[in-house]
Amino acid sequence: MKLDDLLSLAIEGGASDLHLNPGRPPILRVSGELHEIDAPILDDQSTGAYAKELCDEAQWAEVEKGGTSDFGIAHGNGNRFRVSVLRQRGRISAVLRLIPSELLSLDEIGLPTAVRELLTRPRGLILVTGPTGSGKTTTLASMVNWINTELDRHIVTIEDPIEYYHEHKRGVVTQREIGTDVPNFPEAIRRALRQDPDVILVGEMRDLETISAAITAAETGHLVFGTLHTTGSATTVNRIIDAFPANQQEQIRSQLSVSILSVVSQVLLPRASSAGRKAAFEVMLMTPAVANLIRKKETNKIPSTIQTSRRIGMMALDDHLMELVKSGEITREAALSAAQNPGELADRI
Repeated sequence: MKLDDLLSLAIEGGASDLHLNPGRPPILRVSGELHEIDAPILDDQSTGAYAKELCDEAQWAEVEKGGTSDFGIAHGNGNRFRVSVLRQRGRISAVLRLIPSELLSLDEIGLPTAVRELLTRPRGLILVTGPTGSGKTTTLASMVNWINTELDRHIVTIEDPIEYYHEHKRGVVTQREIGTDVPNFPEAIRRALRQDPDVILVGEMRDLETISAAITAAETGHLVFGTLHTTGSATTVNRIIDAFPANQQEQIRSQLSVSILSVVSQVLLPRASSAGRKAAFEVMLMTPAVANLIRKKETNKIPSTIQTSRRIGMMALDDHLMELVKSGEITREAALSAAQNPGELADRI
C-alpha cells in the first residue's frame, strides 16, 4: 500500500497510532487495542522505504547517526501525525501518532470545572500528568485553545515536536519546535521570558534544567503549563523535588508550595458502549493545607487531603472512576485496571 493510503486508513478507522514493523502487516491501535491491516507482511525493504518517505534529509541523517528521529508531518486532508522513526535490532521501524485535526472543547474532554477556573490566573504552574498515551497533549492543546479564544494573551508553546497548530484568535500564539526553532527546552524557556509572554506551555519537563526554568517562569508572573510522565499528584510533586540535589530540595519545596496552582493527573480508558476512550482525572488544587504538606515533607498525605476536599473542587482518581462506572461510561474492569486502590474500589462498586 502507498504510505498516503495507510495514513488515510488510520484516520478513517479512528486509530490513535500506526505501527510499521518488519515481520508484521501495518498495525493500527484503535480504542487502545492493536489491529492488523489486511495487507502483506512488511519486510526490511518496504519498512525502510516508508521510513525514508516520512523523513526529510536531516531527519534520515539523524536516524542513521543516532538511531531515532521524532518529528511531525501533515496529511493532505489537514490531519497531522507525530512520527518516530527508529532503528531496532538493526532494522528500521516507524510509529505514527494521529493528532486530531479538530481541537476538543473543555466540555468534550470532561475537564473538571475547578481546573477551568485556573486558566484565567495571571501566574502559576499547572501540571498535566499521566502515562504515555493518556491524552495529556490533547488536554493541554484544548486549554491553550480556550485561552486563545477567550482571553487576550500572548501564548508561547515549546514542543518537541509541534503537534497541534494554533491559529491567532483573540490571543497571539507563538509556537517553537525543539531542534528546529530553538536548541532545547531550558534555552527556549529563558528566551520566552524576553518575548512578552502571558502563558508558556512546556511540552515536557524532562530534566532538572527544564523543571527549574519552568518554576522560575511561574514565579516571575507567567501562567506556565507543563507535563510529566507521572501518575498521581503526590508522585508528581516528589518527582520534581527528587530531580534537585539534596541541598536544594528544601528551597524547591518552598517554591513549589507557592508556584503550583494545580496537578491534573489523567488516564484514558475504553468507553463501555461505544468506540473511543474516556478520560478519568485526579485533581489537586494548591491550598494552605497542601502547601503545608509539601513544605513539611508529608506529600504521602496529599491523597487523603484530596479525598476530603471535594467541596472545593479537588477530585481523587478512584472517585472519578467510580462516577464513570455508575454513569455507564466505562466498565468495572476498566476502572479497576486504572485504580490507585483496586481492592477498595472493587468493594465500593
